[in-house]
Amino acid sequence: MKYLKLTGLAMVLMLSAGCGSDDDERDYQGFTPPSEYTLDHNRAVARSLPLEEQTDFEQALRGLIASADDQVIPGQTGDIVWDIPAYAFVAGEAPDSVNPSLWRQERLNNIRGLFEVAPNIYQVRGFDLSNMSIIVGDTGWIIVDPLTARETAAAALAFASQHLEPKPIKAILFTHSHIDHFGGALGIASPEQVAEQGIAVIAPEGFIEAATRENVIAGIAMSRRAGFMYGNDLPRHERGHIGSGLGSQPAIGQAGILQPTDIITTTGEERVIDGVRMVFQNVPGSEAPAEFTFYLPDHKAFMGAELVSRNMHNIYSLRGAHVRDALRWSKYIDEAAKMFGDAEVYFASHHWPIWGQDEVHDFLGKQRDTYKYLHDQTVRLLNNGYTGPEIAERLSMPPALDQAFASRGYYGTVRHNAKAVYQM
Repeated sequence: MKYLKLTGLAMVLMLSAGCGSDDDERDYQGFTPPSEYTLDHNRAVARSLPLEEQTDFEQALRGLIASADDQVIPGQTGDIVWDIPAYAFVAGEAPDSVNPSLWRQERLNNIRGLFEVAPNIYQVRGFDLSNMSIIVGDTGWIIVDPLTARETAAAALAFASQHLEPKPIKAILFTHSHIDHFGGALGIASPEQVAEQGIAVIAPEGFIEAATRENVIAGIAMSRRAGFMYGNDLPRHERGHIGSGLGSQPAIGQAGILQPTDIITTTGEERVIDGVRMVFQNVPGSEAPAEFTFYLPDHKAFMGAELVSRNMHNIYSLRGAHVRDALRWSKYIDEAAKMFGDAEVYFASHHWPIWGQDEVHDFLGKQRDTYKYLHDQTVRLLNNGYTGPEIAERLSMPPALDQAFASRGYYGTVRHNAKAVYQM
């Protein structure tokens, strides 16, 4: 269920859904054993990929200040909003029933805690589907993407404050209009605090309209569909829910929003926030209807929002968001690579960072090519007379992209993305 409450500058949505059954007993009763076809397929995947490659694990662990393996976050009524120990089973070798490439991805997503990305740039990862980033300014903290729910955002902020010198909040940035990047705003600051303390709330053009359209007008239907998409009611074990590729799942708690005080409308706009220089890239109609990325020139750090992530994304989200323009998306990534070509660090709204100028360029190039290839090859086939379902069965990624873990279909897939391009 979801209901809406409007209070001053804040919009509050109450979400409730099943968070899976008691899975500590690993009860597989009622779960069909994997077929020989599944087992053979999983073995073939294991043979085809460099699953022992450790670079991603080294990057996911780099800068770890404090682990958060024991965090259980309660809701206001005593229910559990977020349960990290429930995912403790995602460790070691992949079970026969699980695609080994997906298992590897979820082991990486299961590395949780507070991390230093670069001097004065930190991330709290694994407290929600998304990451919360903290940039330290001259006198306070700049919070980027305050997670899905008030409870997880407040817990992430408290966890960071245990291990860093706490500072007042100077700004909150919403990189885009999906709820896992703004829903926890009220766990960071209230509308009264924003007004009284002069906290800047910065968002891309069209943010409120896009957030309202997805989370209020169609919110109930989309939240129900999201429950199926993320497997909310599945037990947490190797035969049930192990994760979504993008992260574990969105937190189920109290979500809200703050009215922006500053809107980014144009690529190249700059701000100096508490002494921190930022250059913005406006990327509407890429992964979200309203979205920006930004660059920290003094840190040579690119914050990629969800324009790029460490998996193939959805071009059409199964929860019912607007279909996305894969060609436009690829052009934005190319623009970012050129605008911020001296970036030595990449971090984003999901997953773990990348260090090294060459490594960042390689990642951005393959992300760009992933969406460009999906677009171009789907259009080629539709112009040759194939239907959407026929294209979905015929299309496959070239080896250079198929072997790149960050371009693999842990969240989006080639099959349903091809249908999305066809629809577009």
